[in-house]
Amino acid sequence: MPAKPWWRETVETILWALVLALILRAFVVQAFWIPSGSMIPTLDPGDRVLVAKFWHALSEPKRGQIIVFKYPVDPSRDFVKRIIALPGETVRMENGTVFVNGKALSEPYVVNHDNFNMPEMKVPEKHYFVMGDNRPNSQDSRFWGFVPRSFIKGPAFLRYWPISRIGMLN
Repeated sequence: MPAKPWWRETVETILWALVLALILRAFVVQAFWIPSGSMIPTLDPGDRVLVAKFWHALSEPKRGQIIVFKYPVDPSRDFVKRIIALPGETVRMENGTVFVNGKALSEPYVVNHDNFNMPEMKVPEKHYFVMGDNRPNSQDSRFWGFVPRSFIKGPAFLRYWPISRIGMLN
């Protein structure tokens, strides 16, 4: 069999690389840019994170995970927040303290507290209650409700930019 010309090998290599990259992005991992300060100090505006898109097929979301999801009010936009309450749990806030199933939640990742009050509500099945770590500057489930399971893209597991802050999340 005669050898392929160099230009054909190059074109085929580029096409296969493109196909592989598209498959990885669609089903395995995707990069996201953090546009706001709602997750300070965990994530800063301009940080870039990787999200494990295959994760939802392997395990259920857990309290404390940072997730990327479709914004329920406008599903064309992506949001990043932390899971606070799971399906079937009750959640309320008193002077900025979050209570899940009647117990105060330990939240060492929250540095900027607020004095928000929210009556107790039950998280519907297949939905999640999410909040930003920077409570005074976060539009989250307190204001627009619960995140459907089907809207979750996956957990953010690695910050890869800026280089000085590279590391695993959670």
